[in-house]
Amino acid sequence: MKNFFTTKRICRAGVIAALYVALTCVFGLIAYQGILQIRPAEALCILPLFFPEAIPALWIGCMLANLFSGYGWYDIVFGGLATLAAAFLTYGAGRLIKNHVLKIVAGGFFPVIINAVIIPLIIVFLYGDLCGYEALSIAYWVNFGSMCATESLWIYGLGSMLYFAIVGLQKKGVRVFLSETKKPDKPAVQNTEN
Repeated sequence: MKNFFTTKRICRAGVIAALYVALTCVFGLIAYQGILQIRPAEALCILPLFFPEAIPALWIGCMLANLFSGYGWYDIVFGGLATLAAAFLTYGAGRLIKNHVLKIVAGGFFPVIINAVIIPLIIVFLYGDLCGYEALSIAYWVNFGSMCATESLWIYGLGSMLYFAIVGLQKKGVRVFLSETKKPDKPAVQNTEN
C-alpha cells in the first residue's frame, strides 16, 4: 500500500479530479440537465484503464462537480457512487483485457450502463411526487436512453481519442503517463572504448 500513494499518483489523481470538475462546470446547467447532457468530462472515465488512482479521482471530481447540479445531495452521493462503481469495473476490465479496442469497449461499457441506470433513478425520485407511475416509467426510460446516448458519445467518442493519445505518449516514454511499473525504453549504451 505504501507504493500506491506515491507523489506522482497523488498529483495525477488531483489533476484528474480537477479536470473533471472544470470540464463539467464550464458548461453550466447543460452539463446536468436536458435530454443530451454536454459533459465531456465523462471521457475521463476511460482513465482507470491506465491508472488506479483515477478511481478515487473520478469519484471526488464527480461529487464536487455535482455540487452545482441543482439535484442536491442525491446527485452528489448517488451520482458519485455510480462513478466510483463504474471506475472500479473499468479498472478491472483494463487488467483483464489486453487488446486495445476490446479494452475500450469493455471499460467504457461500465460508465455508460451504470450512469444510464442510476442517474434517471435520481431524477425520477426527485420528481416522483409531481406525476403518476405511468409518467415516471416513461420519464425513466427516456432518461435511460438519453444517458446511454450521451455517455456513449463522451466515453467512446472523446474517451477513445484520449485512450489512444495516452497509449502513444506512453510508447514515447512521457513519464507523466507511465505507471511506476512501466519504465520508458532506454536506448542501448554504446561502448566507445577501443
